[in-house]
Amino acid sequence: MKTYFRLLSFAKPIGKFATPYFIFTLLYALFNTVVFSLLMPVLNVLFKQSPENIAEHIGQSPTFDWTFQYFSDLFNYHFNTYIAINGQKGALIFVAISLVICVLLSNVFRYLSQRIMENLRIYTLQNLRKTVFESVTRLHLHFFNSERKGDIIAKITSDVQVVQFSVTNTLQVIIREPLLIIGYMYLLFSISAQLTLFTLILLPVSGLVIGRIVKSLRAQAAESQNSFGVMVSYVDEAISGMRIVKAFNALPYINNKFNSENDKYSNINKSIAKRQQMASPVSEFLGVLTLSGILIYGGSLVFEKNSGITAAGFITYIAAFSQLLRPAKAISDSFSNINQGLAAGERVLDLIDTPSTITDVKNPVELIEFNKEIVFDNVDFFYGEKQILNKLNFVLSKGKTVALVGPSGGGKSTLLDLIPRFSDPQAGTISMDGVDIKTASQESLRNLMGIVNQESILFNDTIYNNIVFGRNGFTQEQVENAAKIANAHEFIERADEGYQTNIGDRGIKLSGGQKQRICIARAVLGNPPIMLLDEATSALDTESEKLVQEALDHLMENRTTLVIAHRLSTIKNADLIVVLENGKIIETGNHEELIGKGGLYYKLISMQSFEEG
Repeated sequence: MKTYFRLLSFAKPIGKFATPYFIFTLLYALFNTVVFSLLMPVLNVLFKQSPENIAEHIGQSPTFDWTFQYFSDLFNYHFNTYIAINGQKGALIFVAISLVICVLLSNVFRYLSQRIMENLRIYTLQNLRKTVFESVTRLHLHFFNSERKGDIIAKITSDVQVVQFSVTNTLQVIIREPLLIIGYMYLLFSISAQLTLFTLILLPVSGLVIGRIVKSLRAQAAESQNSFGVMVSYVDEAISGMRIVKAFNALPYINNKFNSENDKYSNINKSIAKRQQMASPVSEFLGVLTLSGILIYGGSLVFEKNSGITAAGFITYIAAFSQLLRPAKAISDSFSNINQGLAAGERVLDLIDTPSTITDVKNPVELIEFNKEIVFDNVDFFYGEKQILNKLNFVLSKGKTVALVGPSGGGKSTLLDLIPRFSDPQAGTISMDGVDIKTASQESLRNLMGIVNQESILFNDTIYNNIVFGRNGFTQEQVENAAKIANAHEFIERADEGYQTNIGDRGIKLSGGQKQRICIARAVLGNPPIMLLDEATSALDTESEKLVQEALDHLMENRTTLVIAHRLSTIKNADLIVVLENGKIIETGNHEELIGKGGLYYKLISMQSFEEG
């Protein structure tokens, strides 16, 4: 129940929905019950009582109170009076009109209650989806390296949808159906307390049987949602890597992988459906079984003169009891469905509750500008138990270009990620102008930096929006100037709609060099004082590399730059070259100095095999 109430918290303020829903549902239940209470006086008229008999029992109008009995007595008083004046046919017309009015009001209030519940459902889903997406986007980058992207997508989409329909439907059932049950039970007790007590002895048997059927549904529902997440991951991987799939004739392998998980998911859902679908007919059969017992026992009471129940009362009782089975069945069905919603809800809440390891301190320092240097002081970093950086010490001074080189796996990319706090070191400090960056706000820290990755990360949007990318206050002229610095303005102008051209999913409509130059324009827009470049040319052809390298040269002018370098053309003019191996700084110096030393740098230059760290 803790999970259920936690999910309901996303409906806050729930009072603005719950109060009118309860009122309308109460009125719906009241008029729905009154419809069946009209049966008894009609049957009395039809079966035995003449207007003369009824006239003797008219009596006085009942004294007002708020009990159901008052309204029942009031109706009987007017009904008997009407019969005495207008006869039995007139009474039937009176009841028919009353029946139509009650059914009309019942359905009006039912409609209003359903509208309110639908608004609650949509509002809850909106808040839940918003919260889970914002929680995911706040998580540290390494979380996404250890989780399946498809599973995260499934939680945000499919799981949230399951929560919407199962949990909020259950809320509807636990408010509306009990009110209907209370109304029908009151009517049943008013007809025959003895028969109703007999009925209450039989009903718990149905509950125990249904409970046994749905007991294992929650575990299966959780397994189903996990399997769906894996399946979405396979779809995402196949579509993203379709070029490689076809190049290596791996379609059978990919299809078998997907089909295997699809079969597993389908089998789990078959098992869930079998139990869910069993609950409804079993509850219906047990209800009829109970009804049969009522027919036998109630019929015998009718034959007894002093039992207090008439034939008309017994028929009304049967009709009301048949209606009682409907909300009871709805409750049993909702309990068989709620497990799937709770399983999905636990997955969603688990994602919401996942803490980010990168957070701002209370009252963080706002970094306005970069004036002096970035200092690494005895920095250690681990992935799990594996040490990536070991006692790292170096200084990135303002206006200087520092190149990171070294064998693959030496820790270059990790070092780069520490500066904008995509990760935090386990030991040591990184400071900017004497301020530990852990005490600075992430937003102000990253506002001082432009970042260009080896992979060109673009979005399915216009060129203009990819350059600006959510930042406000930039003019068209500033965007074009950034594109000119990135050697991108000319090809953008030649595009169908210029800067408003949509580039497709991940920039599929552009070449590799064009995509990278747009990324450079995005980085340079706003003129950040610090540039972090994760080898932006290594994946390009010679012609594209030349254009991108020229753009990078413009980018690095009068800026502080830290660049991961694999090619000599990128690093030979760096002010300082830092050679990393196994997380340690092996050599430092400029190009000529390191060549003269004949160490690891010289070997790497000779081999020309610089790879991303």
